[in-house]
Amino acid sequence: MEWQGYLSLALTVGALLVLALSRIGPHLVMMVVLIILSLSGILTSSEALAGFSNSGVITVAAMFVVAAGIHSTGGIDLLVNRLLGQPSTLRQALTRMFAPVVVLSAFLNNTPVVATMIPAIHAWSRRINIPSSKLMIPLSYTAILGGTLTLIGTSTNLVVNGQYQVLTGEPGFSLFSISAVGLPVALAGMLFIWIFFPRWLPDRDDKQIFGNLREFTLEVKVAETGPLVGKTVADAGLRHLQRVYLVEIERGGAIITAVPSEEKLHGGDRLVFAGDTEAIADLLRINGLVPSIAIGEDQHSTLNDSRAERRLVEAVVSPHCDAVGHAIRDAKFRNRYGAVVLAVARNGERIQGNLGNIRLEAGDTLLLEARPAFVSRQRYNRDFLLINELSAQSPRYEKAYLSWAILFGLVGVAALGLTSMLNAALAGAVLMIATGCCSINQAEKSLDLMVLVTIGASFALGMALEKTGVAAILAECLIEFGSGKPWLLLVLSYVLVSLLTELITNNAAAVLVLPIVLELTEKASLNNEPFIFAIIMAASASFATPLGYQTNLMVYGPGGYRFTDFLRVGLPMNCFIGCVTLAVLLVGWPLQ
Repeated sequence: MEWQGYLSLALTVGALLVLALSRIGPHLVMMVVLIILSLSGILTSSEALAGFSNSGVITVAAMFVVAAGIHSTGGIDLLVNRLLGQPSTLRQALTRMFAPVVVLSAFLNNTPVVATMIPAIHAWSRRINIPSSKLMIPLSYTAILGGTLTLIGTSTNLVVNGQYQVLTGEPGFSLFSISAVGLPVALAGMLFIWIFFPRWLPDRDDKQIFGNLREFTLEVKVAETGPLVGKTVADAGLRHLQRVYLVEIERGGAIITAVPSEEKLHGGDRLVFAGDTEAIADLLRINGLVPSIAIGEDQHSTLNDSRAERRLVEAVVSPHCDAVGHAIRDAKFRNRYGAVVLAVARNGERIQGNLGNIRLEAGDTLLLEARPAFVSRQRYNRDFLLINELSAQSPRYEKAYLSWAILFGLVGVAALGLTSMLNAALAGAVLMIATGCCSINQAEKSLDLMVLVTIGASFALGMALEKTGVAAILAECLIEFGSGKPWLLLVLSYVLVSLLTELITNNAAAVLVLPIVLELTEKASLNNEPFIFAIIMAASASFATPLGYQTNLMVYGPGGYRFTDFLRVGLPMNCFIGCVTLAVLLVGWPLQ
């Protein structure tokens, strides 16, 4: 192996270590690797950038827009409301939930499906008197299983198919090729959930952690003729308080949100603070501030009133959020996002104490007060995996059926072979915009650029492994380790992808392993199809941790879970799905 091979191998190992041990985004890591491969001459510029023009990546982007069209028209809501009904037991509830989630996840990206379902399942669980902690993990796991049913079920399926076409020159797989594996695995997985999860999942009260705003906000009033009148917020000493901070000002019936430091105070202003509610005495010691509610008045928080100037939003913090690892005060939330944190919940419980000093972690649920533009700006932003607007505007339900027609139309033409999956997805995206199911702005926001950049850049590393002969050497090592036994090589391929998926993104894991597996099947004269399907299934089967798959993280806070809850149910789920997948592949496909 020449120096190019050693450098490619070093970059692969280095990228894996950085992704596993640091908070650096995978898109940044893979772009650095791409740049090094191009500058070193290992790849030509066209080879390094080939991933960004790959049909799989473009299809993923188009399907993001299609999913946005379904989401913005309330198409998911219509299906959910018709199918959930009024079950009397937990297992009946799980049975009713399985159908819509599996169907939706088979044709749409899992993230908008789960994001839309979370508030619906929350409301439904309260109505049928079943704790949401019994339903949220099954929601995420069912969405993951549903994504394995079709080629467009997850971005990983499309990306593997696209890279397979490039590396082999073969036409690739059809829309329902993976269904022969995905369907029995999904059915077995849902049966496993139905039998065991009612006993294994925690039974926690479905309390609304942000139900009573008065528990974590407090209000005072600026005295009509006091010394603070005419002073700015900063000059009045209200900007850098230790235990609380200013959220909004109510003045003359209007609301000033995300209050700037330069805002001047008026007599009679009602000031709303968030943080340690026991600090009310500290506030009232400030000369010029008086209690906002006189004795005998009804104690009513202004935040309970619906105002056009304000949005109350629940958001789950993503691992990619810039504020992760920083105290709220240091993260400059107000300036960065145009929003103010009212409260933080972790592991299903609200964190007490000094709000500004809380260090944010991935999976934290935040209650935010934001300006109206925040929701539209952040709905598809990677900083927050879930945006649940507590005073949400109604979707355009009149176009819901049209959006479904477009989706099923593109699936139909692709399944019948009338056009490629790429062309069908592009046509579907154009129709969503042209018919008004999805605005251009919504389409732009739906494009998850970090995912697309990660996938496109990962292709360069996969190509380098194949071009420099590293993939061939690693394949020979696997063949030797597997003693040349086809069934053992299939098991090793599945386990390798499964382990990498827990450390790095599922897309990157699949793209890195695919050239190695193709070399393995060629050298051992094996049928590569079951091995490709093993990669696809292993990349999706990430159940053991809340950070392993983004839908797991999305239900982490809303379900009130702890990390150990995922280990308790996810590790057996990982093992079971792996065994079923390998059994189906060994029985259904010849390995030689």
